[in-house]
Amino acid sequence: MIITSPSFENGAAIPKKFTCDGGDINPEFQIQNVPTGTESLALMVHDPDAPIAEGFTHWLVWNIDPRTVLIKEESVPPGASEGANGAGAVRYMGPCPSHGPVMHHYHFRLFALDAPLGLSEGADRAAFVSAITGHILAESELVGTYARG
Repeated sequence: MIITSPSFENGAAIPKKFTCDGGDINPEFQIQNVPTGTESLALMVHDPDAPIAEGFTHWLVWNIDPRTVLIKEESVPPGASEGANGAGAVRYMGPCPSHGPVMHHYHFRLFALDAPLGLSEGADRAAFVSAITGHILAESELVGTYARG
């Protein structure tokens, strides 16, 4: 399984448009090679470099139709649910490092699951991780970087 974005290459800088210094909207994602038997997809955007325990989660989306090949810019896939980001808001929160010009790495992790998740809208990262444990058929990761001037 592969997740890519036409907005930035793996390991490259995330354009300002997708950060708190720009439009604070999610980039577009393309999904390929979802394994047979996948019942749902889930996406977690996480910054392990944030200066808090376990990093900072920027977006949680689950119960994405496994036939999805495109997640459009500034959108949630139809029928999918969103969880709470690290600030407690149920939405995408773009990269926004708080401590100067230090480079942060943002991990866009896509999971192919053998079942839909029974989480309530607004569930947090701990609930999300618990729910996907034991149900992951495949995963793929796209990493982008961002630092503030």
